[in-house]
Amino acid sequence: MTIRRIVVLHGLYMSGFVMRPLCAKLKKRGFEILNFSYNTLEPDKSVIFNELDAFIGTQATALVCHSMGGLIARAYLEHNSAPSQYVEKVITLGTPHKGSAIAKHMHDKGLNMLLKNSIEFLMSDNQNWPFSAKLYSIAGDLPLGFMPLLQKGSRSDGTVLLEETQLPGMAEHKVFHVSHTSMIYSRQVTQYINSLL
Repeated sequence: MTIRRIVVLHGLYMSGFVMRPLCAKLKKRGFEILNFSYNTLEPDKSVIFNELDAFIGTQATALVCHSMGGLIARAYLEHNSAPSQYVEKVITLGTPHKGSAIAKHMHDKGLNMLLKNSIEFLMSDNQNWPFSAKLYSIAGDLPLGFMPLLQKGSRSDGTVLLEETQLPGMAEHKVFHVSHTSMIYSRQVTQYINSLL
């Protein structure tokens, strides 16, 4: 089926506001967009899943997710509702599919109050992508952030390690010379997303 609807999910400490430029570009192509804002520190899965179910209905849908948003998308697919079966593609930008080294570091240092309930997602230890929806994982290799200080010599977008963005079972892994936040606004990344839809 042709994808008609797109759910856009932002990352930690953000809101749907940061995703508006990307949504505007996708809307120009005629997609129906749900730019969904949620409380990243206290995500209510039942509320999120019900909103996504209501929007998707029985229409072929793609999920476009930044960072933690990709982990929310995974939880949604695991929820396995009838509408979730209509998700055909999941496109993630800087999502730590294997769990976040920075979140683990914060947890180990006793800084859980800065992460609250997001830790459930960020400390995940996913080993593969078992869903029928195809996963396209976008990563950055411009290390502007804390990661180079935590793991010297590592390849990252400054926040998420390249290796955290890769999973067996994904359809494609693409690396751009962008940082964790700038990938949301990158023309190259947007063009790549467009090529997948």
